[in-house]
Amino acid sequence: MHTNKLYYGTMIAGLLLSGAVFAANPQVALKTTAGEIVLELNQEKAPKSTANFLAYVKSGFYKDTIFHRVIDGFMIQGGGYTKDLKGKPTRPPIPSESKNGLNNVTYSVAMARMDSPNSANSQFFINVADNMALDYPNFDGVGYTVFGRVISGYEVVDKIKGVLVDDKSFAFQNVPVTPIVITSATVLKKPIEPKQPPGQAPAQAEAASEPAAAAQPEAQPQGQSETPAEAPAAPAQ
Repeated sequence: MHTNKLYYGTMIAGLLLSGAVFAANPQVALKTTAGEIVLELNQEKAPKSTANFLAYVKSGFYKDTIFHRVIDGFMIQGGGYTKDLKGKPTRPPIPSESKNGLNNVTYSVAMARMDSPNSANSQFFINVADNMALDYPNFDGVGYTVFGRVISGYEVVDKIKGVLVDDKSFAFQNVPVTPIVITSATVLKKPIEPKQPPGQAPAQAEAASEPAAAAQPEAQPQGQSETPAEAPAAPAQ
């Protein structure tokens, strides 16, 4: 009898431990008109950004928003506007977590913000290149908070980054001509096994977004403002 109790106690402890491991890494499926992207969030190193993103996901905020800024060789940005470029009411901004050691590498997910480091709310971007210049301390002394990574749907990200874009106004530039709409965003109840990013060995995939060895910041392209900033809520006409 004592043995049975010990056995079942061990089984329950194992289940609780497994749940804790999965809970530490929430996964979110973004279904878009270009296909599905699955993100894994780093709750340990970016707890505030993760909680903020999950709150938007669970409230249904991202449904019918678009990727409104797409720059091949840099990043794809979304989560703030409908396809008619109308903004949606957002939650209060969150503090920067850019000192968490995660890097703006290809397929990592980070928070977009205004010039103020503590101004991120709903908008996020997926890096489509290694953008170490966006890491802390960045040229502005702060950098951009990485809070997750793509673990499935790499081909969808690659498809989006290559779409035809146009400038709609001074505030809205590099906007896809054919809107890339997020039709739903949901937290996965059953986590999936992360897929290997294209062109990366398994060891590289495991290390993606983790601290890199003192890389020198890359120079920003001249003549362009390439930092993923939140577009103004009320663009100038």
